[in-house]
Amino acid sequence: MSWLGRLRNLLRPSRLQHELNREMSFHVQERIDDLQAEGLTREDATRAARLQLGNYTLQVERTRDMDIHQRLENTLRNLRVAARALAKSPGFTATVVATLALGIGANTAVFSAIYAVLLRPLPFPHAEQLVTLGQVNPKMRQPFVAPVRLSDWNRLNTTFQAITGYYSQDESETSGELPERMTRAFVAPRFLQVWGVAPQIGRDFAPAEEHFGGPSAVLISDRLWRRRFNADPNVVGQKLHFGLSRTGAVAVPIIGVMPASFQFPLRNVDLWSTSPEDAPFARGRELTWYSGVGRLKPRVTIDQARANLAAVQSALGSQFPKTDAQLTPDIQPLKEVTVGGVRRSLWLLFGSVSLLLLIACTNVTALLLSRAAARQPEIAVRFSLGATRASVMAHLLAEVFILAVSGAALGLLLAAAAASVFRTLAKSLPRIEEIGLDWRILVYSLACAMIVTLACGILPAIRNTRTNLARGTRTTVVGSNRIQLTLVGVQVALAVTLLAAAGLLVRSLDQLGRVSPGFEPDRVLTFQISSSWSETADLRAGMRRINRILDGLRALPGVDSAAVAYSIPGVPTQFQVELTSDQGRAETEPKIIAEGRTVSPGYFATLRIPVLAGETCREEANIYTMMVNRAFANTYFRDSSPIGRHLAQTGNIYIPNSVVRGIVGDAREAGLDREPVPTVYWCFTLSQPGTRFIVRTRSEPRLMSETIRRAIHDLEPARSVFELMPLIGQISDAYAENRLRTILLAFFASAATLLACVGLYGTISYIVNVRKREVGLRLALGAMRTQIIGQFLSQGLMVSALGCMAGIGLALAFTRLISNMLFGVSPTDLMTLTSVVTIILGVSIAASLIPAIRAARLEPMQVLRDE
Repeated sequence: MSWLGRLRNLLRPSRLQHELNREMSFHVQERIDDLQAEGLTREDATRAARLQLGNYTLQVERTRDMDIHQRLENTLRNLRVAARALAKSPGFTATVVATLALGIGANTAVFSAIYAVLLRPLPFPHAEQLVTLGQVNPKMRQPFVAPVRLSDWNRLNTTFQAITGYYSQDESETSGELPERMTRAFVAPRFLQVWGVAPQIGRDFAPAEEHFGGPSAVLISDRLWRRRFNADPNVVGQKLHFGLSRTGAVAVPIIGVMPASFQFPLRNVDLWSTSPEDAPFARGRELTWYSGVGRLKPRVTIDQARANLAAVQSALGSQFPKTDAQLTPDIQPLKEVTVGGVRRSLWLLFGSVSLLLLIACTNVTALLLSRAAARQPEIAVRFSLGATRASVMAHLLAEVFILAVSGAALGLLLAAAAASVFRTLAKSLPRIEEIGLDWRILVYSLACAMIVTLACGILPAIRNTRTNLARGTRTTVVGSNRIQLTLVGVQVALAVTLLAAAGLLVRSLDQLGRVSPGFEPDRVLTFQISSSWSETADLRAGMRRINRILDGLRALPGVDSAAVAYSIPGVPTQFQVELTSDQGRAETEPKIIAEGRTVSPGYFATLRIPVLAGETCREEANIYTMMVNRAFANTYFRDSSPIGRHLAQTGNIYIPNSVVRGIVGDAREAGLDREPVPTVYWCFTLSQPGTRFIVRTRSEPRLMSETIRRAIHDLEPARSVFELMPLIGQISDAYAENRLRTILLAFFASAATLLACVGLYGTISYIVNVRKREVGLRLALGAMRTQIIGQFLSQGLMVSALGCMAGIGLALAFTRLISNMLFGVSPTDLMTLTSVVTIILGVSIAASLIPAIRAARLEPMQVLRDE
């Protein structure tokens, strides 16, 4: 049976059974014919033949076992012989294994991130049923929902099993010597029902604990349980003490511990408490602070849920026209909300490492062709001794299989180390803690090894087991050279593609670092102080507290100024508002749309944002003031000055009419990668969770961290200070995803360029070795050594030039996919593409020059004598 037929039989067991039955029938019929020739009748001959054969089914099974045993034995023998052959060429083996380890390891590492972040379901039962809920009005999309509206949605819908909501704040736990910051989430009823989880220790919230005025209770995270209570199984009943309540310090009993697998959307949450829906402060329909989450009923689609909830909201709009008439629900899959932002970056990296793996396979194929060509005498001897083409191919593929599996095993070690790289370069990447190796990644790596075996081994195996191999014809050598040079050209083209993309991202990151933010981030420290939403009920007391803290900070030696804001400048944050002017606007004039920021009066001095006109705003009794930037003034008040105008935010009852006191310079408040847009600054000392303190120091900001922490402890003993970080660090972390993809793609491109260089060097070296006799004769006949160098150098440069031309075409298509990831540079940037081609041609010259010089230094008589 041919090797192709055996392969088909292995893939189709029914075909193998048919072949065995046909073979046994042939032997029986042959015996019947022999017995008939001896004089027996047809009937007697048939009976005798079957008796001699014995149990027919048993004989078929024995034949099958012998066939399988033989194949297994042949396979093991091929692997043993292949291992010995590779051991005799340690340099070749190490090169191929290292090449494949780089390709497979990088591919496996990125796939492990893609699987953990994008492909693996969220760690909740039937996670596909979980969705987020928000509300949309004609003016803006709000991620938050009013508690009473969320309760109505839960009560009136027919497509959800349950709907709940939550909000969070940072607390100060005061049991220890110093206050400890803990993040607490306040959750609506049905919280654990929606998530489909139960505490690993203790119980769920009781009905009484979910009503206003009921007893307090708290669930804690597995992380807090292990860190604070040393995994004490008797933790239920112990109490945590919080000191920021309006009624003073409060002791809250622990009722349970959530399992370690519970991955709450806010990763830093330490504990959960109830937020009663029947509380007086939760009944206002205009008050939005819940993040909504719902669980769909089985077999209900997102579109069905949207239609049903839209009908519910329409009915509520009729019932409450003032607050609900213009609202529509917004429903998104929870997984898409969680990971959607990094999808493009991860798939870009996966495409890049796939190209790197393809380059590695191409490189290994060229090396195998060179090795197989050098083994032509050995293969010819095998044929002359009776070996079949299938057996020789099996031996060659066995070598490739060993190399691929070894490379995959080493690549797995690289992939395991890559998880820490992801965590270092992109701490904010969603589900980053879930990246790791498991049996699925192992299977993927083995699948890569099998694909690599076929991709790298088939062409050399087929080409070097042709029937004319024993004759060692010159056309075989010339044809092999052309194939290897073509493979090198492919490597160069793919390397140019990766290098161009990496170059654009590097230039983009460089341009982002050179941009003028409109403020001075150097020597600025940012941090937060724990506070409670309940404290916002007394705005005046909160303002006095913040101003007292700011005065204490300004009095510290080494501090120039201090301020507070609700967002960090330069970090991507959008809060678009619509404003109305007291003097009205013509219908032909555009609506006043701007970014809104709430800051204390010292904000502009602390960040050194210049005041261009008017005066710096200040807090005045019974008067709310604001500042606008130059972009705002030029966009909406080109022919007049906005100073002195009264502006009010549409639909916001908490920020009344404010008078514009001055115009400040344009700062990139919404992110360094965005041009300054019209922005308004309400001068208001904000006191609520999430408020950022911004302090300008005279020295390195980190050196002031402990001094500031102790000063605040003296002023507010019950509060904790956290997230102390220089402003530059905050901005840098905001662009961690950009940095991750740029660094990794640059690494992949460098590896691809190195592999292409090695491939070109190996190919030219092989050609030099094959053509030693020709070079020796030319030198003996008077050829100049520079001519020999020029011949091989031009051959390498020709291949590289053609590869660069093809690579530029691929790069122009590939870089369009990353156009929205670039800043300050075009996808067709001529300088980048020119630099890439120059680099590739430079390394190609170096890779070709070394073997070319070696060829020119050959001694003609020594070569001819060896031949």
